[in-house]
Order: sequence, then structure tokens, then C-alpha cells
Amino acid sequence: MASRMELSSSIVAQEELVKTLKAEKASMGEIDSAMQKLLSLKMSYKAATGEDYKANCSSENPAPGSKGGLDDTEAEEDFVDPWTVQTSSAKGIDYDKLIVRFGSSKIDKELINRIERAIGQKPHHFLRRGIFFSHRDMNQVLDAYENKKPFYLYTGRGPSSEAMHLGHLIPFIFTKWLQDVFNVPLVIQMTDDEKYLWKDLTLDQAYGYAVENAKDIIACGFDINKTFIFSDLDYMGSSPEFYRNVVKIQKHVTFNQVKGIFGFTDSDSIGKISFPAIQAAPSFSNSFPQIFQDRTDIQCLIPCAIDQDPYFRMTRDVAPRISYPKPALLHSTFFPALQGAQTKMSASDANSSIFLTDTAKQIKNKVNKHAFSGGRDTVEEHRQFGGNCDVDVSFMYLTFFLEDDDRLEQIRKDYTSGAMLTGDLKKILIEVLQPLVAEHQARREAVTDEIVKEFMTPRKLSYDFQ
Repeated sequence: MASRMELSSSIVAQEELVKTLKAEKASMGEIDSAMQKLLSLKMSYKAATGEDYKANCSSENPAPGSKGGLDDTEAEEDFVDPWTVQTSSAKGIDYDKLIVRFGSSKIDKELINRIERAIGQKPHHFLRRGIFFSHRDMNQVLDAYENKKPFYLYTGRGPSSEAMHLGHLIPFIFTKWLQDVFNVPLVIQMTDDEKYLWKDLTLDQAYGYAVENAKDIIACGFDINKTFIFSDLDYMGSSPEFYRNVVKIQKHVTFNQVKGIFGFTDSDSIGKISFPAIQAAPSFSNSFPQIFQDRTDIQCLIPCAIDQDPYFRMTRDVAPRISYPKPALLHSTFFPALQGAQTKMSASDANSSIFLTDTAKQIKNKVNKHAFSGGRDTVEEHRQFGGNCDVDVSFMYLTFFLEDDDRLEQIRKDYTSGAMLTGDLKKILIEVLQPLVAEHQARREAVTDEIVKEFMTPRKLSYDFQ
């Protein structure tokens, strides 16, 4: 691990680079990459020293001519990359700012109305409530659908533990809905190779987690005739077409670019550096010859949490250079930890979330004991001033899992006015989550090893486009 002095020097140099790029009015992409790297260095400093980095306060002198760090506002920017999400706000990440930083487009009322017209039904509550809030080229996908042209869905899961939590279900619940309403094929990538490279796992453990997680994904109700789930450790070795696309992508991304996008350093393994091309490859239809033959013209739509966007900014940049269509994306917000919206949940902290293996009693205890409250210090104060739904985790969870819009709005009004206490709100959440998790467990119990094998066998899928 780098020393305190080395990390301080790297941070000062990176701060100077950010200032220079801003002064020279460099592109948003360059500034964004530099900012991401700066924040990554500051997190490395904290991990190594146990302290937040403070300009001019480290035991070493800053570089000659340096005026220290960025101003306070820039230093407190939300940090989002594929592995870390950090914010100092109890409300969570500022998603409007993130849209600007990442250069995506907001999912507005006009787009939601267009989706409703295209599918002939009410859009999913994840769309109506802004849980999926940002997109890239969704209008292109709707153009294709309205003109009877093909597209397919691609999403994924990094299997880092045997048990998944509620937050992991969000992209799959939404992807299942997209599969149903648009009637299109879906590929789901299990990045067990990524988890082997990043975590302290053996190859067998990483693959085993992929299979176990696949059972939870299948339990969401995906159509076996339209869904292919694959493990990278398995599929890469049996699909020359997939590997050829990986190599094409690798040829068109420089080491400097991948360092800028992902914050890799010289001490990262070459496996990490080459991995982004593997996550990019399913974006191109001829990576799946058993499904699409050798067609390269079928556009892909990727529903995912916005922390995965750096992979697909890279992919969209490469696509035209290898004569493939750019993938479209739908981005979701982050599902908050029970302790508050400042960070993503951790699979290694059993109390940070509700896991899909939790019993009804465990769910009740976790919500009552750990769910961050937006209520007041005393009942009297709460009755007088009301609670804050913007920071209350129980209310946030209800926005994800309580489908009744009218009831959710009534709860919001009652809690905000003080008519409803925190205990009442937690009780409602427990009553929503207990049956939801129990039903998921029952469906998962019915997923046999044979069913998993069928989902994970390369084969022709069912679709009605030409």
C-alpha cells in the first residue's frame, strides 16, 4: 500500500490537474475522469491513514506552488464509481448533479408518457417515482419498438456473496417488467470473474456465488424462453464470438483512458484493467450467436444502477469505432442502507440491509433497530413539527416496494404533518417487506439446479422480430 507521503503527493498533483483542466475549459469527460481519480485518491488516503485528507494538514508539505486542495464545495462532491458510493448528505446522492456530471439525460414526464403510449399501460412505479431517473438514448429504443425493429435487454450481477439483499433486486424487478411489456429477449451477465479479481475469493467460490445468485434472479419470474443467464468464467471459454468482441473493445481503449474512467493505479492487477471490456461485450448482439446469429445491428437496452455507467460510457465511445450500435441505458438511484442514504449497502454488514434469506423476525428487528428515522427527538416535537420523509429510510424503502401511489402519498402527508409516528411508519414497512421476502423465498425454493442449468445453457431464445 502507498505511504501517507506518496498519497498526499498524488492528491496534490491531481488537484492541480483538475484546476488546470477547469481553467483550460477541458471537456466534461476529462474533468469528470480527473475528479473521479481525485476522489478515489482521497478515499485511498483515508483507508491507509484512518483520517480524511486535509490540504496542508498532512505531515508532509504540499508540492511547491500548490495552494492546497479544491474549495469546500468541490471537496464535498458526491463520489460515485462502480465500487464505491459516498455522500455527506442524509438525503443521499444529488442525482440532478450526477446527471450533469455523467452527461446523461433526465427521465422526464414527456419520456414517461411516451413509454406509456408505446406499451399501452401505466409505467412501472420505479419510473413514475423517479427511481429510474436517467437514461441514454431511450428515445431511440422507443423509435425501434414503434417501428417494429428489434432490441434486446442486458443487465448483470456481480456475485460477491451467497445471499443477495433487497437492493440487489431493484434492477431485476424492473428488467422483468421491461421484458414483459416489450416482449424482448434478455441476457444477464454474472461477473464472477470480476469478483474473483476484486475480492478475496477463489475461482470456485466466485462461480458458486454466481449460481446461487442466479437462483434469486430466476425467482424474480423471468421467462425461461426469453432469458439467458451466463457466468463469465463459463461462457468466455466456450464462445469465440464473445471473446472476439472483448478483444475488439480492448484494442480501442487505452491504458490512460481506463485509468481515467475507473481510477485504476499502477498497482492494480492487469485483470482489473482488462475487465471493463468483458462487461462491455454483452452490449453487442453478435456476442450471442446462439440467440442473434451473426447480426450486429440489434440495439441493446441496459437497465442498471448509475454506478455502472462508467463501463457503458466507455462502451458507447468504442461502439462506432467497431461498427456496432451504441447501447442505450436506464439508470436507477441507489437503494439506501438501513442506517441512512449516505452509502450503498454492504453485503458484508448483515445489519445494513434486509437480505433475501432473512426471517420475518429478523426483518422486524432490523427495521425497528437500524432503520434511520426522520422523526423528531420526542413525541411532542414530532406531533408539532412532523417527520422528514427525505431522510427517513423506512419511507424511502416504501417508495421502492409499496405499489399503491395513493397510500404512499397519504403516509407521506401523515408523517410530514406529525399525525404518524416513526413507530407507525416502521410497522407499515415491516408489513410490506415480510410477505415480499417470504414470497421470494418460496419462489426461490422452487428453482432447482436443473432450472438454473437450463437458464445458463447457450441456446436460441424466443422473440418475434425478424
